[in-house]
Amino acid sequence: MRDMTEQDGTERGPPDHAVLDRLSRCATALGYEVVEVSGFIDLIHARAAAQGPVLAEGRAAADRILEANSAATEALGAIRAAAERGLSSVEDSVAALRESGSRSQAVAEWVQALDTRMGEVSDTLKEVRKNNGAVTSIAGQVNILAINAKIEAARAGDAGRGFAVVAEAVNELSRRTADAAEAILTSLTALTGWIEALRGEAASIGKEAGGVLEGARRTDEALAAIAGNVRATRDDAAGVEARARDVTRAGSAFGDCFSRVEAAMEDMRGGIEQARDRVHGLIDKSETMVQQSVAMGGGSTDGALIALAQSRAAEISRIFAEAVATGRISRGALFDFTYRPVPGSDPPQFTAPFLELTDALLPPILEEVLKADPKIVFCAAVTRHGYLPTHNRKFSNPQRPGDPAWNAANCRNRRIFDDRVGLKAGQNRDPFLLQVYRRDMGGGEYRMMKDISAPITVDGAPWGGFRMGVNF
Repeated sequence: MRDMTEQDGTERGPPDHAVLDRLSRCATALGYEVVEVSGFIDLIHARAAAQGPVLAEGRAAADRILEANSAATEALGAIRAAAERGLSSVEDSVAALRESGSRSQAVAEWVQALDTRMGEVSDTLKEVRKNNGAVTSIAGQVNILAINAKIEAARAGDAGRGFAVVAEAVNELSRRTADAAEAILTSLTALTGWIEALRGEAASIGKEAGGVLEGARRTDEALAAIAGNVRATRDDAAGVEARARDVTRAGSAFGDCFSRVEAAMEDMRGGIEQARDRVHGLIDKSETMVQQSVAMGGGSTDGALIALAQSRAAEISRIFAEAVATGRISRGALFDFTYRPVPGSDPPQFTAPFLELTDALLPPILEEVLKADPKIVFCAAVTRHGYLPTHNRKFSNPQRPGDPAWNAANCRNRRIFDDRVGLKAGQNRDPFLLQVYRRDMGGGEYRMMKDISAPITVDGAPWGGFRMGVNF
């Protein structure tokens, strides 16, 4: 290690490796703590971002409620107006029906009175028939007396001739009286039959008039009930309309609250994004501190793992170059980063033109690395885009349909991990990169890990990086 020179030209001694070791350890610890904070901020950011659509949906729902309530208010106003018109019509009908009922009742009462009068007339006719019978009887007796008088007058001779004339006159009078009584009886019989028929019809009409009056009474009661219901409907509609207007006013205030909440959420998201960016900057600085302290000769608890990652990255770079040189794969195919989705995969998996090569060459290297240290959880080669074609066998299981949580934890090959750590590991050009991050294990589970990576190049051209996930 060469001596270091201050900016003023004065030389100083070699660095204190103990200080650099402590600096490296502190930087690593700082990175751990900052990543913890970053994970918490990321979680808050994700939840805040998720609240945006929820608030927007709530605001839209509130707007729809206001629109529906406005329509309901208008409909209630129309119902109230219709109820007013209906009530007026029903009240007019009730009044007309009551007037008609009064007239019908008068007619019915007249018919019933006529029936009574007809009964009286019938009784009178019976009395007349009785008296007429007496007249007929008297006329018959007078006729017999006249006949007897004529007989006696005939016996008297000339002396009874005057009496005979009188007797004949009386006889003629009695005969005429009998004829008149008989004619009267005939007329009385006909009149009695007509009166009885008229009386029967009057009684029938009286019953029908009574039924009409009863129906009119029930109709009047029904219309009165309808009027009451319409009146209640009008009053209820007016009350609901008033409440609906209250809801509209409250909903407008509610919408204003939504607007303020949305504005506050937007401000909070902006603040969280700024905090997240600053924390990510702190993570980058802590990683840079570790790299620089090691580069200056400082020790690191992960020195052996860093060397292992660098050696495997160099080995993969070499076998990739040999594959191109021997024609096993063309340079164009090796650097063709066209990722094609695997249909039905969840989480999404992808194929690439060099997948067959990595599946053939990398497994022996990757499995051997896992045996080097029990703290090593996984290792893989990734492209500059975070695409991981070939993984350790334990993370390369076939996906289970309909079980994305299990797939996320156990089917990690052929996936694109384009998060901050994955992209930095694939795009790093420094000799090594030590990152601390929260690994997504699927199902909402995270694990704090260290990611040690080294660049993979093919004849000097950057292809990606070799990643190792290491437990603390």
